[in-house]
Amino acid sequence: MNWQAHDYDKIPGTYVFDGKRSHAGYNLNRMAYSFIDKANRDEFAADMDAYCRKYELSDEQREAVLAGDFLKLMHLGGNVYYLAKIAVFHGLNVQDAGAKFHGITTPEFKQLLLDNAAGFEEQLKQAGGFWHG
Repeated sequence: MNWQAHDYDKIPGTYVFDGKRSHAGYNLNRMAYSFIDKANRDEFAADMDAYCRKYELSDEQREAVLAGDFLKLMHLGGNVYYLAKIAVFHGLNVQDAGAKFHGITTPEFKQLLLDNAAGFEEQLKQAGGFWHG
């Protein structure tokens, strides 16, 4: 496919999940979605490499899955919600995965969450009790 360049392509450290990235990550995200079934989770846990090959991941995607390189997987088209499913197989919880996505430690990520939440209750009150995103 022929994809247009966008201004957001030039933002350092930003991986916009657009059509181009979605297309590149289709097999990766399809594989992660398959974990909805326990039999598939068990098969993946037994042999991650073979399961990645079954879903025809690129070599780069497969190597990143095996290494638990979540920043790389985002760059290669992984959807953050599906990547969280893969993180579990690497012994990571959602906050650990969030830290990996940001390229920081888990304690740093937890502090980032707390810092971003500062003043939220007051903002919510000023907005009439409803969050409008």
